[in-house]
Amino acid sequence: MADQIEFGLDTFGDVTVGADDAPLSHAQVIRNLVAEGVLADELGIDFIGVGEHHRADFAVSAPEVVLAGIATATKRIKLGSAVTVLSSDDPIRVFQRFATVDALSNGRAEVILGRGSFTESFPLFGFDLAQYEQLFEEKLDLFSALLTEEPVTWEGKLRPPLTNQSVYPKTEGGHLKTWIGVGGSPESVVRAARYGLPLVLAIIGGDPVRFAPYVDLFHRALAQLEQPDLPIAVHSPGYIADTDEQAAEEYWPHHKVMRDRIGAERGWPPSTEGEFRNEIEHGSLYLGSPETVAKKLAATISALGIQRFDLKYSAGTLPHEKSMHSIELYGSKVIPMVRDILAG
Repeated sequence: MADQIEFGLDTFGDVTVGADDAPLSHAQVIRNLVAEGVLADELGIDFIGVGEHHRADFAVSAPEVVLAGIATATKRIKLGSAVTVLSSDDPIRVFQRFATVDALSNGRAEVILGRGSFTESFPLFGFDLAQYEQLFEEKLDLFSALLTEEPVTWEGKLRPPLTNQSVYPKTEGGHLKTWIGVGGSPESVVRAARYGLPLVLAIIGGDPVRFAPYVDLFHRALAQLEQPDLPIAVHSPGYIADTDEQAAEEYWPHHKVMRDRIGAERGWPPSTEGEFRNEIEHGSLYLGSPETVAKKLAATISALGIQRFDLKYSAGTLPHEKSMHSIELYGSKVIPMVRDILAG
């Protein structure tokens, strides 16, 4: 089992600060992100996912372009989104862009489709938030049809129908691996099963074991729908340093800036260090020394029976150099330790 578990990384391309504590340009953040992907590949990490946002504090609005850059500088790491906001995009263009990344990477592209936790893309691209659910359901239905890579005849309510329409480029291997990202809705879990697509659980707070019912629901839904069993991944935040206290001291101020900025938009109270420490001890923040993080990761993987864990390593303004060290420790120390624990 231990050898079959995949370990990945996720980033949203957060705008980080430089040596002078001033924010870096979006361009520099994107270049740094490519360097992080190259390091992950050199370390043998299995996957890197790049998120999509359309706001000033995140540099990546076109993850496929960044992934294409990483593709041409790497050899084995799988490349995906984290997530692609399908509701405010065009399914055909999403497929075409990821099929292009698949070509550039010799078959390493994956796409994780979701609705996203931010809504800036809806007014930006002219979509009505009142149609939030309908947009995702209908576009996912079309995307699922595109995955056959055969001519598509399809009809919905929110866009013109397609009649025997071919879409190019096709993937060289005839298959684009596609996941559904879910934040904790039973309906979303069942939807993924209905379309026969693997599941990514975004667990960003609280005890990860509380998601066990969703894992069970997914497997039961697949069985009832006569679909083959499919993998489940978990996406959670984390940070690794040489010691537990160093990790907390380095991560906390940058985490607080990000959490309070988003919280102010959503009506949350300011974050406290007590809450932060509690999330490390009992929640879904995988933060600490390599030994501490490895033990916590192994516990989550065992409890949920998942097939991949993606560590969301970026954290607001946390500097690129610290993220690089965290990636280095994740690949060289944490992952081997987790495999040893699971094999024991």
